[in-house]
Amino acid sequence: MDTTILVIEDEQNIANLVRIALEREGFQAVMVRTGEEGLCELERRAVALAILDIGLPGIDGFEVCRRIRKRSNLPVIILTARDEELDRVLGLELGADDYVPKPFSPRELIARIRAVLRRAQPPQPASGPLRLGDLVLLQPEHEVKLGGEVVNLTPMEFELLTCLLESPGIVLSRERLLERVWGFDFPGGTRTVDQHVAQLRAKLGRPELIETVRGIGYKVARE
Repeated sequence: MDTTILVIEDEQNIANLVRIALEREGFQAVMVRTGEEGLCELERRAVALAILDIGLPGIDGFEVCRRIRKRSNLPVIILTARDEELDRVLGLELGADDYVPKPFSPRELIARIRAVLRRAQPPQPASGPLRLGDLVLLQPEHEVKLGGEVVNLTPMEFELLTCLLESPGIVLSRERLLERVWGFDFPGGTRTVDQHVAQLRAKLGRPELIETVRGIGYKVARE
């Protein structure tokens, strides 16, 4: 697995903290200070994940995330100020896979990086495709097709859809989905699940495929 991490962070003390934490854990850190430099690096080299500060000079982190999502499903972790909830929400809506609020501990950052990278890996082959009407999820290929057309999903969106399709007709609570998809006590809480479900519905173009069960969670119908 590629261990190169692109870090786009203009605050030197935070950039140094991230670089030291990454290198201590065996990752290769590529450090840049602006969104423009970050996008250029992505044109030049392949990386496993991008760590992206929101408050960048020039092109801000939101725009960088938007541009990354237009061309790839590269895992993205955003760095936000602890009290800026709107920043975290918008970052997730733009396709970020996770966020880390500042200030943060190096151990927390590494744990989140490993969790996101684990979910970005192609899953082990299942007994067969997961289907719901003309929606088909192919786990070994990490691919989703709707009406024969490929739907590009982020790793977290793919994992969330997998969980739902593996339990047709069963209501999965927000808490259960949060635990299964994110795998730890995610500070975004169950609102993160709602945001990713909304993103899934928008990408699939058929909101009715994922049913909201008021006060509990979500389910998909049985075939």
